[in-house]
Amino acid sequence: MESERASAEDMNFRFGLVEKAITATVSEVKSTKKLRSGDLLVEVHSRKQSEQIVKLKTFSNIPITVSPHASLNSSKGVITCGELLNVPTEEILKELQGQGVSHVRRISIRRDGQLLNTKHLILTFDSANLPENIKAGYMRLSVRTYIPNPLLCFKCQRFGHSKTSCRGTLTCARCAEVGHESTDCTRTEKCVNCKGEHTSFSRNCIAWKQEKEIISTKIKKQISYQEARKLIKSQTPTPGNSYVSVVKKSTAPSSQTNPDIAADSSSKQSASTPRAPPAMIKQPSFPSGSPLCEKASASPDLTDFKLVTNKKILKKYSPTKTNNTITTAEKISKF
Repeated sequence: MESERASAEDMNFRFGLVEKAITATVSEVKSTKKLRSGDLLVEVHSRKQSEQIVKLKTFSNIPITVSPHASLNSSKGVITCGELLNVPTEEILKELQGQGVSHVRRISIRRDGQLLNTKHLILTFDSANLPENIKAGYMRLSVRTYIPNPLLCFKCQRFGHSKTSCRGTLTCARCAEVGHESTDCTRTEKCVNCKGEHTSFSRNCIAWKQEKEIISTKIKKQISYQEARKLIKSQTPTPGNSYVSVVKKSTAPSSQTNPDIAADSSSKQSASTPRAPPAMIKQPSFPSGSPLCEKASASPDLTDFKLVTNKKILKKYSPTKTNNTITTAEKISKF
């Protein structure tokens, strides 16, 4: 909805009456939003309201122009059918008009300098809701959401507009330098958008992939470009923080950093646990999954073990008993 330009004071006054004027004309609508251009975007509840508001010429003696939104009242889908490869698009449109199709365009590819037709067709529907399938003759074809590639300006190499409407400066698509075309450029490749070592029109560009994701989110969630861009930007990791590094930080086990706590816990452990002589036991390697011997895996039971503090003096006249006692003492000390 467009209105004639007026002074700021008049516009503030008039915009205060807009909602009342719309309600008085077509009853309550779903939403009213002011666009950056100054126009009003009015979302209605039904087709009847849409037909009523399109007929309006004035709003409280203010001349206005009402027209359907170019993209919000339509949707695009892709069908694939080999049987329709050689059928003209005009004939296909005539066949599908009864199912809400308003435009048909065939996807073409360039190979060896020649433009070749494919079996993929882009259908434009006169409804915001995309059908799951359509019927073409005896065939029932599934409809997929059409996600267009980002619009890249071949003058300034920026996204979002074409060369015909560009107000920027001529920039080389190869070296990102200002003032010349990329046709005869032999300099090192550099992207205008991400500063990477590739041309500005490369589909391996991070900025190109992000722009594609913004367009996909906009279409699938049926939101504005600005809302989709804000959503994707919030999900993109900041420079220097990759997704893997964030996951590693969040899953890393926490360790004690207070030296007092560590010292206290170590002292308590040493006080409560008796020291045992170190044992150098070299265990044989076993295949994974094979059970170990019970004697090798079981730890010695120290419940009935008592330290000998008073050693008896051995008699000199009993060499046999002396040898036996020494052997027993050695066993105890080696235990």
